[in-house]
Amino acid sequence: MVTGPVVGDTAVGDTAGRGSRPRRRRVAVLAGVAAFVLAADIITKAIVVAHLRPDQPVHLLGNVFEFWLTRNPGAAFSVGTGETAVFTVIAFGVIVYIARTARKLYSAGWAIALGLLLGGAMGNLGDRIFRAPGLFRGYVVDWIGVVPRYYPIFNLADSAIVCGGILMVILAMRGYHLDGTPRGDEPRGDEPRDAPPGANAPAEENAESAES
Repeated sequence: MVTGPVVGDTAVGDTAGRGSRPRRRRVAVLAGVAAFVLAADIITKAIVVAHLRPDQPVHLLGNVFEFWLTRNPGAAFSVGTGETAVFTVIAFGVIVYIARTARKLYSAGWAIALGLLLGGAMGNLGDRIFRAPGLFRGYVVDWIGVVPRYYPIFNLADSAIVCGGILMVILAMRGYHLDGTPRGDEPRGDEPRDAPPGANAPAEENAESAES
């Protein structure tokens, strides 16, 4: 059944339906990337906690690269170590923001960037909820060290957050909107951009006939 005015053989409702499919695909990309990051973060942290000790780091390539179990009460890369509860609230805010932003998402690049950010935020948030010393105050498990004498220890969730942030900056600098339109173009509205001219003409004519 045709649910909208018809132009030629195409209903406006069908055009709107086609316009919503790319958004659903981009949201699926976002969810898939986030799920992959979250799963990888959970699995690697479980392995590290089971097999590494804080006082026995595993060195690779001399002192350039090592696995070292640490507990981080702060944000990514041990920033703000005394503000665990604050970063828990921030992580919740990031997740809510991304969930709301997904309604406007048509860009594959932004979908990947937001998926990395979402998966990383959820990975570290899981530690803050379920690990000691308590609910919403848990310490995040960090275990990757690259030249650890000069750089803090981190985990896969931290890496995903940083990579997502870098990708977002690149997309913003190149002028791409969340809806995939390039610099200079107007962002998409709720209506399809490619609706043919005069698509609503039959509806307007019917309204005028009803008034007469």
